[in-house]
Amino acid sequence: MSEIVSSRTPDADYLITGAYIRYSSEIAHLPGWTARIITLLEYFSIPYRFHQHSKSNAEGFKAIKSTPAGWVPILTVSSLSNTIIHDSLSIAEFLSESHPTLPLWPRNRRLRALARSVVAELHSGFAGLRYTYHTNFVAHYTGTVPISPEVYKEVVRLLAIFEFARQQTRSEGVEGGYLFGEFGIADAFFWPILWRFRTYAVDLSTATPLAREWICLMWADPKLRALGKTAFAESRDPATGVPEYDNLWPGQAEMVKYDEDAVYEPKF
Repeated sequence: MSEIVSSRTPDADYLITGAYIRYSSEIAHLPGWTARIITLLEYFSIPYRFHQHSKSNAEGFKAIKSTPAGWVPILTVSSLSNTIIHDSLSIAEFLSESHPTLPLWPRNRRLRALARSVVAELHSGFAGLRYTYHTNFVAHYTGTVPISPEVYKEVVRLLAIFEFARQQTRSEGVEGGYLFGEFGIADAFFWPILWRFRTYAVDLSTATPLAREWICLMWADPKLRALGKTAFAESRDPATGVPEYDNLWPGQAEMVKYDEDAVYEPKF
């Protein structure tokens, strides 16, 4: 996969231990937001090494549960006496601190505070969407996908966040079409949410024009499209699959693999 993922470097200071990135989700015993951190590292061409484990086999599960907090991703920093940093948001903060010239958080102080707020809300909230509708970067469902009123309230809140971020960014006179101007942590963290919307054909008709512009920009981003191909490359190995994340509604909604060469255009 080196032809797709360009920032993996054998002697890099950073070592990421995580799950395969064809999914981004969490079940009570299988938590993991590895894809969000890989998105940041790849988008900003930050060199790293990557130890991947499958959550679906005993050896991989044991490796994940043996990490200090019992979940992934974790970042080991060689130059800091092999210090281990766990939790995706803590890793993102460390990367921002370590690479201050990169716009991982907005440069504008007010927008930086707002970006941290909405990312923290995602990190701790939206349990219905996160724990039932797992991000699947290689497949979608046909048929009737059951979405409860409680989960749809979470969808409405997410669309409101996108609108809010873009409104506030424009009011500050900051250029760029991503949530807070330039692509950053907020965009990377909400990126798997957009895949959930696609995978489960979530109704996005209430999205405002500003929210729709950001969603379309994300799907058109060539770096994010390249990362999508990485997920497809992984999926060719059956060992990367996690049964708990697939075929969630047998007999009601059929899981179908995406055409990896198709260009996706979101529908509202």
